[in-house]
Amino acid sequence: MAKIKKAYFCQSCGTQHPQWLGQCKSCGEWNTLVEEVISRGEEKVGSPKAKDKPRAKSSNLNQIKFSEEHRFSSTDRELDRVLGGGVVPGSLILLGGEPGIGKSTLMLQVALNTSRKVLYVSGEESEKQLKMRADRIGIKNQNIFVLTETLTRDIFNQVEEIEPDLIVIDSIQTLRTDVIDASPGSISQIRETTSEWLRYSKESGIPVFLIGHITKEGHLAGPKILEHMVDVVLQFEGDSNYVYRLLRAHKNRFGSTQELGIYEMNQGGLREVANPSEILISKNREALSGTSIGVLTEGLRPMLIEIQALVSTAVYGTPQRSSTGFDARRLNMLLAVLEKRCGFRLGAKDVFLNITGGIKIEDPAIDLAVVAAILSSSEDIAISGNICFAAEIGLTGEIRPAQRVAQRISEAEKLGFDEIFISQYAKIKPSDFSIKVHMVSKVEEMVNLIFG
Repeated sequence: MAKIKKAYFCQSCGTQHPQWLGQCKSCGEWNTLVEEVISRGEEKVGSPKAKDKPRAKSSNLNQIKFSEEHRFSSTDRELDRVLGGGVVPGSLILLGGEPGIGKSTLMLQVALNTSRKVLYVSGEESEKQLKMRADRIGIKNQNIFVLTETLTRDIFNQVEEIEPDLIVIDSIQTLRTDVIDASPGSISQIRETTSEWLRYSKESGIPVFLIGHITKEGHLAGPKILEHMVDVVLQFEGDSNYVYRLLRAHKNRFGSTQELGIYEMNQGGLREVANPSEILISKNREALSGTSIGVLTEGLRPMLIEIQALVSTAVYGTPQRSSTGFDARRLNMLLAVLEKRCGFRLGAKDVFLNITGGIKIEDPAIDLAVVAAILSSSEDIAISGNICFAAEIGLTGEIRPAQRVAQRISEAEKLGFDEIFISQYAKIKPSDFSIKVHMVSKVEEMVNLIFG
């Protein structure tokens, strides 16, 4: 009979403690320790490929023969972009996001679109519910198999029988293993079941997608070690007030974490947005004060976005500073630069800033566009809809060059813009582009050229 013992696990970091404590000694969080009963047998129920495995031996690094892994397409261009060019065989990929954001829909679309044999394991929905969702998406795939099971031993038995090329687990918090005598979703169950899938994916070379829940703080539920174990951590983001969804990589052992995938949620599922500028720029070209167009990059993808600002006299004495989709501390810094270096009196005025499309921007190259929108609203002078901006602003008021400025200019040129403002210190030749390139070194130069 297996030995049974009790342990206390921190729900924040997953650290095991022999007794209950008010504060976790590892992460310092309070009231996060939960008692779990652990039953460990002599043998672990692992993946079917793990049986009769020979003992591991060390190898000389120079003698290891390596052939580059050939990725295969998931048939979803946005997902392939975020993954770094496709799915790597034998990879373990974790997809997290808020409830109802579209995680299951995204993975079901991938399973329905691919020509490979897919096993979709669902611990949350019945077979009929999955069939209804698939019919709504409207894509037929003869090689997709659905399994509604939560015990890993039974799942691995089905894997041996079906021999799939791709496995989707929805979700990792619903799985349980015989090795641990604890409820599904507990720290020990999540850690052990993930470990089993990690061993299986590495030994079989079959990629596995794990769908994960997130906490109310926006972090992936379960121990932090879960994110360390997997190869890729994807975050599916969005706002319930918008139909657009963003896919980002927080960790990627096979590619960059700077890429961004954009989807539009509609009745038929998720639609890939190949040209993000079509949703981030208003179709209304009427000249209105307080708006400007900035050119940003997410990974290797340049895109244009509309920035809206509203500057008005403070009514209640203390000026308000509010921003949506833009760092509020950076907004305060830009306002201080305009006040101190450029002589604009904005200290007694309310300033509201909004990034259209419901996305959050971290690229500092939209500083100049933000400043242009603020000054446009403050002076009540509209900026032409054919002008865009791509430069960073320093604390001394100088305009600094943006990264990949040539790609930004080319994107603006492709979308039909006539003029673009960049830093004078950018290493490009304006004559190489048909668009008119204004190279400025100070905010005052940009103000004189636009507002006169």
